[in-house]
Amino acid sequence: MKNTGHPENSWYVATADIPAYPALTGAHHTDVCIIGGGYTGLGAAIELSRQGIDVTLLDSAQIGSGASGRNGGQIHTGQRIDPEKMESLLSADQARQLWDMSEDAKASLYDLINTHAIDCDLKHGLIHAWHRPAFAQDDRDYAAFVRKYGYDKLSFLSKSEVAQELGTDVYHGGSLDRGGGHLHPLKLVLGLARAASGQGAKLFENSHVTSYRKIAKGIHLHLENGATITCQRLLICGNGYMEGLSEEIDSHVMPINNFILTTEPLDDANGGFGILPHDYAAADSRFVVNYWRKTPDNRLLFGGGENYTPWFPKDIKAFVRNNMLKVYPQFADVKISHAWGGTLAITMSRAPFVRSLAPNVWTAAGYSGQGVVLAPYFGKLLARAVTGDARDIELLSHLPTPAFFGGRALRWPALVAGLSYYALRDRL
Repeated sequence: MKNTGHPENSWYVATADIPAYPALTGAHHTDVCIIGGGYTGLGAAIELSRQGIDVTLLDSAQIGSGASGRNGGQIHTGQRIDPEKMESLLSADQARQLWDMSEDAKASLYDLINTHAIDCDLKHGLIHAWHRPAFAQDDRDYAAFVRKYGYDKLSFLSKSEVAQELGTDVYHGGSLDRGGGHLHPLKLVLGLARAASGQGAKLFENSHVTSYRKIAKGIHLHLENGATITCQRLLICGNGYMEGLSEEIDSHVMPINNFILTTEPLDDANGGFGILPHDYAAADSRFVVNYWRKTPDNRLLFGGGENYTPWFPKDIKAFVRNNMLKVYPQFADVKISHAWGGTLAITMSRAPFVRSLAPNVWTAAGYSGQGVVLAPYFGKLLARAVTGDARDIELLSHLPTPAFFGGRALRWPALVAGLSYYALRDRL
């Protein structure tokens, strides 16, 4: 799926100062070329340029206009797969290493924000709300397991406590992760771009790569506008926006669409008093997750609903509003100010697809909704692999990420059938 640029009706775009970078034209040479100007690509560019390595980053549209600048901005703890399940898939030692990696990723995110003075509205605290009572035991088992790793930032909320925190009584309780949080994702990615550029990385927009191939002197990339670039090492970091570049990526990584709205500013008059008084983010236990938080100007930012086609719904406001009203029926008369969609990427197992595709070619993609924390750090890990330390990439390559049934050709109908089943379960 090709990215067409920043969404016109995004609250993020309306509240960020978006610079412009040039398009690549002509023929160029670089040591490391990065495809994708989101969290992963920029995380790699920051690490490589910090070491004085000649790095060129290409984005098919604008920097941060993919999922990195459109998502819910939530900071989650851990990998996408819970560590208890990870132990059953790998080994206890590998599961612990992957947990530690996720905590390192969170610390690295905060360090990037502080080091480069990125003003991205960072707030701490995330509530996981149970839409069915049975999910209470799942959360308690998870908390007990990660406590063995030394993680003590989880606490539990009763039904009344969750209702008080969220301003709705539709949930049966929940957990509070003080190690989680939320931020303005577009401001984050633009701050990462400024940091990379300031260290000497060359960033180009509207530079869509159509193909790459090995040549005697390295790797040759061809762009849609006729420009070319030759590099020694290549990082493919386009996540949900890189179909057609690699059959191996396409068979393991699937783009899907998710949607977000913001309301008008909330106050006593429109029923907004008491919503998220501690400024936590929230997400619920549904398979197709509802997630929300307040913005600094006191709007409700609510994400809910997804589809699995190349097209967005004709009326995104109505599409997401239907889910919002199931959580906050009192907002039936509240006006919707902004609504937009974005394309993220998932894998069959929801574990990220990270590996070497060929000598001197690496990729990281398929964060399955957990890219705010993991993607910038995985970009850093890709940069380490480029410079000779591939231990973490090798560990991540052991994660189970089977190909979608039918490969590139038949994955869409198989995905729609499977995800539609789980979406139906959410409604039962």
